[in-house]
Amino acid sequence: MLPVDDFIIIGAGISGILMAKHLSSSGATISLLEAGSYFNRHTYPRKEIDANSQLYWGGGIELNQTANIGFLRPKVVGGGSIVNQALLDRFDHEALSSWKQESNISFFTEEQMKPWYEKAESSVNIQEIPAQYRNANANVFINGFEKLGFKCSPLKRAQSQCQYEKGNDCIECLAGCRLDSKQSTAITALPQALKNGVKLMSQFEVTHFERSGDIYLVHGKSQSGEYKRLRAKKLILASGAIGNSKLLLNSKYANTNKKIGTRFYTHPQFMSLGLYDQEIAAHKGPFQAMKSDEPHFRVNRFKLENVFAPPVGLSMLLPGLGIKHMRAMKKLRHYACVEVAIRDQIPGQIKTTTNGKVQIAKSVSGEDKISYKKGEKVIHEIFKSTGAKEIIDGELSIGLHLMGGLCIGDNASKDIVSPDFSLHDDKNIFCADSSIFPNAPGINPSLTIMALSLMASQSILKQSGHS
Repeated sequence: MLPVDDFIIIGAGISGILMAKHLSSSGATISLLEAGSYFNRHTYPRKEIDANSQLYWGGGIELNQTANIGFLRPKVVGGGSIVNQALLDRFDHEALSSWKQESNISFFTEEQMKPWYEKAESSVNIQEIPAQYRNANANVFINGFEKLGFKCSPLKRAQSQCQYEKGNDCIECLAGCRLDSKQSTAITALPQALKNGVKLMSQFEVTHFERSGDIYLVHGKSQSGEYKRLRAKKLILASGAIGNSKLLLNSKYANTNKKIGTRFYTHPQFMSLGLYDQEIAAHKGPFQAMKSDEPHFRVNRFKLENVFAPPVGLSMLLPGLGIKHMRAMKKLRHYACVEVAIRDQIPGQIKTTTNGKVQIAKSVSGEDKISYKKGEKVIHEIFKSTGAKEIIDGELSIGLHLMGGLCIGDNASKDIVSPDFSLHDDKNIFCADSSIFPNAPGINPSLTIMALSLMASQSILKQSGHS
């Protein structure tokens, strides 16, 4: 007879690891399942092509049905906290009030979220990039904003002892931080979870689950193709917007709730390059340091950040084929880069095929395209005001903040997750990651995922009778 855990957590990213740590502190027995691998600072892939294939679903990118949005979905223990730049921002009144209106949940206010944000922030070290270490790309961004009379501010990042004075380049951290300075959940929360007795099973992809009486039977397979089953009294879904929707759809929950996978948002992001006579070396040092802080950008539902990409990623933005493309790539050190990210209003939908594969219907159209064009116009003004000789706009949108699909709210007819973080249709299945976002906030989601996961852990322990 298979043992029965108190909880099985599906997905070992930001939410899954945090919830494993806090739920296990009560003595609950937990299995933490992750389709990706468990790396450490010594084993992260060092080549971009290896990082793409080993740290992401789809070998590095997944496309929508029309192949004009590429989704970056982490597949690694630590999830987004491993492959992103650990940007942490609290949601503002605009984001939380829109959530409260959409979900009819009373705790979506700055006052009620404040203690949970504080608790999340206290578990990591948060810094801004010191001015003396900003690279030339950040300075192009700052100079352009000053010339145009716009406001910008430093990004807040979960990091510690990055040792910029030694010439470290943050762009390497997109493949995992070899210094462990990035405050990923793999180093801030997972060790305590494992010490508490959490059983981590990496390289194990859950295919579906079923309920038998009061017990859930979870089916999955290892990377070698070996099928296994596990049992638990309760389930926690923590594999993100696409992963959670896919799992519920393949477990036939769509038979009872047709809203699963709907209201899917991505903050579509477009990168534009400015070519300069002088060397910019946008890939050097802390390559992402600044963000727009302009109120009318917020009103128009876009924001700007200085960014860059490794060579394989950058090659997808540059025009031409063959020799023409090679010539453009040889100018890599002379490009500055600014990104516009949209607070998208037009949601997409996550579906599955008859054989369980994901299909994503999502586009940038209507008012979202208008927001993008407004942001792109400002980027052009920044580049022109700072001496760019040529401007190249990337045509492929990147979906990096994957949100929704299991939206939270008090209305069981339109929402999937209830205010206590359980599913409306099954009170022993819980979720608190970005898949429960009721709409796109237009702000980096990581800190709010952390705060909601801490809030959910307390709620679940109370409901489950654990101390």
